[in-house]
Amino acid sequence: MAKANERAYTDVQLIDDREVPTPAAPPPKEHFAPAQPNPTKLLLPHIDVKLDFEQKIYWAAMRPSQHPMITMELLRDMMCVQESIRAIMEEGNRQHLDYFVAASQTPGVYNFGGNLIYFADCIRRRDYEGLREYAYACIDVVYGNAMAFHTPLITIALVQGDALGGGFECALSFDVLVAEKSAKMGLPEVLFNLFPGMGAYSFLSRKIGAAAAEKLIMSGSVYTAEELHRLGVVDVLAEDGQGENAVQDYIARSRRRHNAHKAIYRMKRRVNPLPYEELRDVVDIWLDAAMNLEEHDLRKMMRLVAAQERRLGSQDKK
Repeated sequence: MAKANERAYTDVQLIDDREVPTPAAPPPKEHFAPAQPNPTKLLLPHIDVKLDFEQKIYWAAMRPSQHPMITMELLRDMMCVQESIRAIMEEGNRQHLDYFVAASQTPGVYNFGGNLIYFADCIRRRDYEGLREYAYACIDVVYGNAMAFHTPLITIALVQGDALGGGFECALSFDVLVAEKSAKMGLPEVLFNLFPGMGAYSFLSRKIGAAAAEKLIMSGSVYTAEELHRLGVVDVLAEDGQGENAVQDYIARSRRRHNAHKAIYRMKRRVNPLPYEELRDVVDIWLDAAMNLEEHDLRKMMRLVAAQERRLGSQDKK
């Protein structure tokens, strides 16, 4: 499978030891949000929520961002969304929703993944506890996604732009991955001597097998949605600009078999379960590896941040 030709990401491999910025990173904020008084009318700073009770779909889209990465503030909002779904789906109200869709409103980007500036800052300061707090918050969210929030919902990721690292892991944590053809996805962590520790191997090995998962992770490459569709990672391939319609079409086609599909995903979680302890143990391995990174690795990490900023800058000029 060929690597997508995307200079903004591949140039991270050319890093040397000169002229690499080391921006300061503020500490993460508490990721638990106050309870929302009405779970059907969430007002969140980082996620736009729309409930379509007629079609029985809960839409959640990350708001447009100049820095579309996974911050503690975004994780807090994701936890709020999960809590609101569980509240809506309480016994007696389950007929209200059948599907959950996670998308992004940032043009050309689903999510660039982990807060690399914060990672580097924690590693340089030897702040193991701060990095662990962030990592554990990430797996709390992806585990909730993978369990369909402990509800009978079928969950869908709608990827209409680039999903890297933790952004890709988040998309993988849902039942169905719908992606537009121009979307690119990948796990670049090996380029700065680390590995994706927030669920990538757990999700990919269950979906496409251990050998294929390892090959994808160890390549550090960015792949097109079409390549990932052929591999079996992307479930539904959509034309550019038609992602939302593709989701609607998928749901419409599935309506008559919704009971069967819902039971199949429930069965999948029983036959090939994902224990929370597995995610926690992998994160602990990731934390140890992260704290062993050296300065030249961190400079490569910052080079990737610069590449992402250039990617966004070029997108804004179009």
